[in-house]
Amino acid sequence: MSADASLRAYAANLPVPEFETTAFTMLGKPISQASVAIVTSAALHHPGEDPFSQDDTSFRSLDRADRELVMGHWSPNFDHTGFQLDLNVVYPIDRLEELADDGVIGDVGPRHFAFAGNQPDTVSEIRLDTGPACAAELVSDAIDIVLLTPV
Repeated sequence: MSADASLRAYAANLPVPEFETTAFTMLGKPISQASVAIVTSAALHHPGEDPFSQDDTSFRSLDRADRELVMGHWSPNFDHTGFQLDLNVVYPIDRLEELADDGVIGDVGPRHFAFAGNQPDTVSEIRLDTGPACAAELVSDAIDIVLLTPV
């Protein structure tokens, strides 16, 4: 069995958490007035900063101006070429800046956040701890819309 087929078979049998309710909030203003931030699972961090470990459920804050970032995704099956050529492949910060300049969105948030994509099967840490902590940071920055960019 190829490595790709083996990984697909493994992933097909992973448990998927089920939630009784889902959160949904209506935006109380036009998108052209909304502040937007990115939350990515690309394990982005600053050069020289400790990278995410394989069991790391924390998140990192990325300043709006940051462009010199390292992708900490360590899976040997993940091709980093797109990221190496253009940060916006996993972290579309320049596209958000363009949308703000064109008046499509109101503003780009002052900070954005990165998690490592690997999370425990229960996702309890991100659901009960780091997710709410990151959400509190987004609320403190008056973010109206979050763009989630998985890898």
